[in-house]
Amino acid sequence: MLSFDAQVYQNEYLSAGADEVNAIVTITGSTGATARPGGRHPTAAAIIIIDCSTSMNYPKTKIQAAKRATAAAIDALRPGTAFAVIAGTHLAEVVYPMSGRLVPADAASKAVAKRAVARLEPGGGTAMSTWLDLADQLFADRPDALRHAILLTDGHNESETPAKLAATLSACLGAFTCDCRGVGTDWSVEELRRIATTLLGTVDIVARPSGLADDFVRMMNHAMDKAIGDVALRVWTPVGAQVRFVKQVAPEMRDLTGTALPAGTQQTRDYPTGSWGAESRDYHVCVAVRPGDLGDEMLAARVSLVANGEVLAKGLVRALWTDDRSRSARIDRQVAHYAGQAELARAVQEGLRARREGDVVTATARLGRALALATASGHADTAKLLRQVVEVDDPVSGTVRLKPVVDDADEMALDTRSTKTIRSRPA
Repeated sequence: MLSFDAQVYQNEYLSAGADEVNAIVTITGSTGATARPGGRHPTAAAIIIIDCSTSMNYPKTKIQAAKRATAAAIDALRPGTAFAVIAGTHLAEVVYPMSGRLVPADAASKAVAKRAVARLEPGGGTAMSTWLDLADQLFADRPDALRHAILLTDGHNESETPAKLAATLSACLGAFTCDCRGVGTDWSVEELRRIATTLLGTVDIVARPSGLADDFVRMMNHAMDKAIGDVALRVWTPVGAQVRFVKQVAPEMRDLTGTALPAGTQQTRDYPTGSWGAESRDYHVCVAVRPGDLGDEMLAARVSLVANGEVLAKGLVRALWTDDRSRSARIDRQVAHYAGQAELARAVQEGLRARREGDVVTATARLGRALALATASGHADTAKLLRQVVEVDDPVSGTVRLKPVVDDADEMALDTRSTKTIRSRPA
């Protein structure tokens, strides 16, 4: 069993006329003393989607590694997990099971599935909406399961319009989570990030096909560790107040604002967060309120974690107007930290975009700013990736020069991992 706790970090004091309240809400799921080791696991469902377009055959090591990785992920399935494998081209086809419906994982079904995967041969185009639509149809038979997909591709979504993919993503929102991986360097980071962000998954590059199997097993094990699904962050605001944004800020950046769903009253919205295990996530909630008089205090928002109609944890966001500048001018440490992490992600993505467009001045300025932010916040992983793209004169001030030649894999690794954050803890 999981128990949940919510902690709110903010400076509740506002100056006269101020109308914006910011708070970091940390939600932590932990295994309580009443948990039963070896108890029954929740029902799970998993689908592995393999790009089988023609490009996966060039070089042939890509499709061979994809088959090995899929077999390894199948082996990692917990007994009883309902699963399927989809081959994606300009169409989508269920590779296993032949019945076209999810089947429970056991020794026999895993063996048959791996044999079916071993026979796959690339050929055709790439239309990712058809892959996701088929996964959505298969998952529909398991509405009570923790539903998770892995999507692997090596190329661009060239066989359909962006609008078609966007419509499918909108239809799949909340139906399942999806981790996306790009193998090689001929795929679009922006495309896979859009899929992963909408479907509450992760995105990353696997530059060398030999690394696929370990990555697939890690993703599958992580999915198998989840204990509760269809969890939402519920935000209530009083009449006259409005949510400006809700963003997950740790363990990685994910803007949830556009995913809001009505939750009973006009002032209440649910933001899907996917499945949870024993883990901790941080959310930045920003609310616009009607300015109060000096001395007034109000409840600006009530933030709850909910699943199946049950409130698992909740925290309160407050506002109190004061003429004491020493109080209202202070920026909460947690809010400041994640504002800096958000700026870091933007600086990296804007700098790389400018570099691709040949705008050397903007690219140098933005990537230099990113390095300064990474250095100041102790984000060593991002600083290391940045050094693959720029020559560094002074990391503290962000004085850098663009490298004339950059490995595509290094640039894409920096781009895909720009949304990963480091946690901040209260002093």
